[in-house]
Amino acid sequence: MIHLQISPWQVILSPSHFNSSDLFKSFNKACSILHYYSFPCILQYCFTAHLLKVMLDLGFVSAILAEHSFEEVMAYAAANGFTCVEIMCWPRNNSDARRYAGVSHIDVEALDAASISHIQAVQQQTGVYISGLGYYPNPLDADESQGAFFRAHIQKVIKAASALGIPVVNTFIGRDQFKNIPDNLKKFAQVWPEIIKTAEAYNVKIGIENCPMFFSNDEWPGGKNLAISPAVWGQMFELIPSRVFGLNYDPSHLVWQMMDPIRPIYDYKDRLHHIHLKDAKVYPDKLNRVGIMANPLEYHSPKLPGLGDVNWRQFFAALTDVRYRGPVCIEVEDKAYEGSAADVNSAILTARNYLRQFLG
Repeated sequence: MIHLQISPWQVILSPSHFNSSDLFKSFNKACSILHYYSFPCILQYCFTAHLLKVMLDLGFVSAILAEHSFEEVMAYAAANGFTCVEIMCWPRNNSDARRYAGVSHIDVEALDAASISHIQAVQQQTGVYISGLGYYPNPLDADESQGAFFRAHIQKVIKAASALGIPVVNTFIGRDQFKNIPDNLKKFAQVWPEIIKTAEAYNVKIGIENCPMFFSNDEWPGGKNLAISPAVWGQMFELIPSRVFGLNYDPSHLVWQMMDPIRPIYDYKDRLHHIHLKDAKVYPDKLNRVGIMANPLEYHSPKLPGLGDVNWRQFFAALTDVRYRGPVCIEVEDKAYEGSAADVNSAILTARNYLRQFLG
């Protein structure tokens, strides 16, 4: 929160006014007070900062705090000035050993009236809300028994989100890494309509992260998530036009694919259900040596926002242009910050400090 010394300014900067229903009441009250003090320029600045805080809620993805409980994650968010957290919900019976997989801060299979009440109480006590429930498996896995298990758990997460009053579930489409895009789209058209029907029935949106899940040899040759590009998103939305079906948009994955990460915000503004804030840095010397056919981590690295190649000023300008309202969550996957708990804390707060310049 911005702290100012002259009390009339506090009218629009007080956290008690940070909700849309009170926004214009607070603005009108501030107008009369600040007009008396002849501060029109200050008024415009303060109102802009207030409006941005209403528009975009800064949070982070809970996977980076895997060793902490749900209560500890929420308390950490509150203590460090975050508005929301995307909470991970992997199943207890998890076979995915990759980085950041398997984290569960809410066990949706154990959800009952008491746990629902507790989770809602923690949100109220901390002043931090859950922006979405996250679960990122491969629902189109070449092993059909695995794919069916993943899809069934997505359904459980959707129902849990509805019970908790959480508007979004974030996940992957998945992909059979040994098949081409047209063949994967056929499988997508067979299995995903049922998931989206469940989401519609429970009034929950689905945010598909646009990560290709192709980084290393075990994900060769096609990666494990079909939703790699605007061209594929367009085909997905044609096959399933439901408005609850959209994106958990992460600009970093377009950077290392040598694509424009800003244009999709305009082209898919009505499909932006959630936002991930992660950067990527492409190393031209490495790319010139290994070429684009190499495993992507051979020529790029995931980075904290501000340490890579995303133009964040353009990114946030685009979000405001399309009137995006809602969560923007830091996703920490920068290996330079994985040495210790202190490094993780530094990663989250470094990203927060950088991003605050765009959030008022």
